[in-house]
Amino acid sequence: MIDNTETNNTDTLGKRIMALRKAAGMTQEQVAERLGVSPQAVSKWERGLSLPDISLLVPLSQALDVTVMELLQG
Repeated sequence: MIDNTETNNTDTLGKRIMALRKAAGMTQEQVAERLGVSPQAVSKWERGLSLPDISLLVPLSQALDVTVMELLQG
């Protein structure tokens, strides 16, 4: 689990995804590759233009080394 106050104080899911991704030292491309989605999809999540499909929440949380609850609630 990543213990970083910056990742815990984000007010949207997209901002949490971005903060957690950066804290994990991953690029959008690396996250996209692990999840089988496009880098553009990850970018849209981070900018709040769309949300990850529910089926991706567990793999996304695993890629970012947090629980699903931590991912969703901050």
